[in-house]
Amino acid sequence: MKELKIILPIVIIFLVGVYFFIGNYFYNFALNANQKKDFLDGNPHLAASKTVDNELIEKNKIEDATFTHNHTANTIKISSADQLKLSARLYENKQTSHHWAIVVHGYSGNNTQMIRYIRHFYENGYNVLAPDLRGHGESEGKYIGMGWDDRKDMLLWINQIIEKDPNAEIALFGVSMGGATVMMTSGEKLPKNVKVIVEDCGYSSVIEEFTYQLDDLFHLPKFPFINAANTITKIRAGYDLNDADAVKQVAKSKTPILFIHGDNDSFVPYKMLNKVYHAAKVEKDKLIIRGAGHGEAEKVNPELYWSTLWKFVDQYI
Repeated sequence: MKELKIILPIVIIFLVGVYFFIGNYFYNFALNANQKKDFLDGNPHLAASKTVDNELIEKNKIEDATFTHNHTANTIKISSADQLKLSARLYENKQTSHHWAIVVHGYSGNNTQMIRYIRHFYENGYNVLAPDLRGHGESEGKYIGMGWDDRKDMLLWINQIIEKDPNAEIALFGVSMGGATVMMTSGEKLPKNVKVIVEDCGYSSVIEEFTYQLDDLFHLPKFPFINAANTITKIRAGYDLNDADAVKQVAKSKTPILFIHGDNDSFVPYKMLNKVYHAAKVEKDKLIIRGAGHGEAEKVNPELYWSTLWKFVDQYI
């Protein structure tokens, strides 16, 4: 009995230590903005699909470079609710229309990687705001918000546009984590200026995506690893991974949404598309690009991609 009294506290302390060690490891692995995400390099789920037209890719790269050379973006800054300095590039259209798009990048990316999408919106008469999400690019932040804390930052960017142009009609657009960001934003109380949302290959929830990646990369179960990571996330980042749920957010949306996904996506699994699509109770549509992997929908079939996008967006703006 005396030995048990000695051993039991030691075992408990050891298990608690292991739990926090696991939590910190996976928090740093996935959410620490200052730690390089090596698992993205050479990831087979991010390899180019055979359906991608390389000649078209090169042509688009030239057009993107020409656009960047010919159009100077203004850098604008805002302060988040938690006093982070957030940065965005603003492409003001010479057509001086009231059409606006907020174009949002993906995980571990930045706004310079969104030129293709920026260019298409701009060439269709839109002013384009391209933010760097917290912890990315030129924006401050020690952690990655996975779209959840970013949704609050999106409200600030929306207000920035409305202050500049009270008659603004705004489209929200995002790819991958950017897609999840605009879906999570959709469940907030949005100004009437926000007319339409387009998401491309966003995940249904952070927990579901992390559980999938945990199994794929480490062959580990959800419990206790996700639980430990979530405990540390709440301590170090101040948000609960369980709350970061795009399905629940789109279910509250009052804004029309177009959902896009490649049916060969194995990084954010294609099956997640129907979860968010069926949850939405607003005017909606979905576009499935055959043979496209993660973030490849526009590359695989740009004609179908943009014709579908504009057919949907033009109904509301």
